[in-house]
Amino acid sequence: MKYAYFNAMRLRRILIPVLILGAAAAALSENNWPHWRGPSRDGVVSGEANLPLHWSAKENIQWKLALPGRSGSTPIVWDDHIFLNVTQGERIDFWAVDRKTGAVRWKQPLGGGNRSQRKANMSTPSPVTDGQSVWVLTSTGILRRFDFDGKLLWTRDIGKDHGQFGLLWGYGSSPVLHEDSLYIQVLHGYYTDDPSYLLRIDKLTGKTLWRIVRPSTARGESPDSYTTPVIVQTPAGLELVVSGGDCVTGHELATGRELWRFNGMNPTNRSDYRVVASPVAHNDIVFVPSRERPLVAIRAGGRGNVTATHRLWSTDLGPDVPTPVTDGKYLYVLRDNGTLYAYDAVTGVAVYSGRRSAPGTYSASPILADGKLFLTSEDGMTTIVKAGPEFAILAQNDVDDYTLSSPVIVKGQIFLRTDSALWAIGKARL
Repeated sequence: MKYAYFNAMRLRRILIPVLILGAAAAALSENNWPHWRGPSRDGVVSGEANLPLHWSAKENIQWKLALPGRSGSTPIVWDDHIFLNVTQGERIDFWAVDRKTGAVRWKQPLGGGNRSQRKANMSTPSPVTDGQSVWVLTSTGILRRFDFDGKLLWTRDIGKDHGQFGLLWGYGSSPVLHEDSLYIQVLHGYYTDDPSYLLRIDKLTGKTLWRIVRPSTARGESPDSYTTPVIVQTPAGLELVVSGGDCVTGHELATGRELWRFNGMNPTNRSDYRVVASPVAHNDIVFVPSRERPLVAIRAGGRGNVTATHRLWSTDLGPDVPTPVTDGKYLYVLRDNGTLYAYDAVTGVAVYSGRRSAPGTYSASPILADGKLFLTSEDGMTTIVKAGPEFAILAQNDVDDYTLSSPVIVKGQIFLRTDSALWAIGKARL
C-alpha cells in the first residue's frame, strides 16, 4: 500500500453535505434503478431488506423472458417498466418490459451494424431514465430518446456529428444523466487519429451544449476507455470525473473545462493499458481503477496537476473489468478471477485480502444491498457475501447461462440479464 497524501484528521472528517447531488439522488425513488449502477450511481442500494438468498434456474424465479441475443448492457427499471437493449443478428432493438409480469410492452429499433468485438457487441452501453423519458446509446453511435410509451422523440448520430468511435473492442461507455443534460465520453485512439472528446447534450432537444477535446499522451490501445464518468460533489462544486488515456480528469459541468488532472495511471507507459472498470465516488473521494494496477483513491476538487497532492492511497490489486463498490466505510474490490478485497475506504488499509468468492471469470460489477455483496460471474453464478470486515459466503446461486451484465435490485427482487433470458428472481415487495 502506497501513501502519498494523508492527513488522518482531514480524511476522517465529515465533509459538507452532498448538496445538489444528494438532493437529486434522494429525489430518485429507492424503488427504481435508473442508471447502470443503480439509484445512487455507485452500486449501493439502500432501503432493501430480506432479498432473495437462494435461487437456481428453476427455483425462486418469478418470471423469465427469453431474449434472442447477447448484450453486455445492464437493464434499467422505473416503476413497472424495465428497459433493455436486445440484439438479434445484425440488428439492435430496444425493449420495454412489464416489471410485474415479464411481458414485452413495446419494441423499437435502434439500428443495424451489430457485430461482436471479443466479449462485447454494439449494444454494450446501458440506457438511462429520469422517469419520463429514456435515453439509449449504441456502440455504433446512435443516441435516441423515447417516452415511456415507446414514441421516438429524437435521434442523434454521435459519430457522424462529432467523430466516429475508434476503440479496439467497441464503444462501451454509458451516458450519464444529470438534471437537464446527458454527459457522454468518447475516449479512443486505437482505430483513429481523431482526438478523444466529451459531450454535454440537452436531454430534451438532443442539442449539443458543448464538446471539448480531452487530450492525453497515451499511445497504442491505451487511449481507449470503456469507463462511464461519475459526477462528484466537492467543496468547490460538482465535477464530472473521467478516467482513461493514462490519466484522470475533473471537469466543470457547465462548460466541460478541465479543472484538474491526475497522471500516473499507466506507470510503465504500456501501449495496451485500456481501462474498463469505471470510477466510483463517495463524497469527494473518487476510487479509480486502471488495468489492475494502480487503483487510486483521489481527493476531487483540486486544480491543475494534482498527481502529487491529491492521491490518498493506492493499491496494485485492483480489478480489470468489474467496477468496485463502496459504502464510504469499506471499498470492496472484485477482481476478474473472483477474488474479493476489502479496504478501509479512507486510509486504504486492507481489511481482508484475496478471499475467493467462486471459481470463474467476472465482468459484472458487484452490488451492495441488504448488508450483502452480490457477485455474478460470467457463468451465471451469483455468490452472496456478507458485507463488513469479516468475509463470509452466505449463498451461491447458479442459473447456468452466460452473462456480462450487473445484477439489478428493485422492490425486493433481483433482475439478472443473461445471454438467453431476463430473469426476475424472488417476489416483488409491494
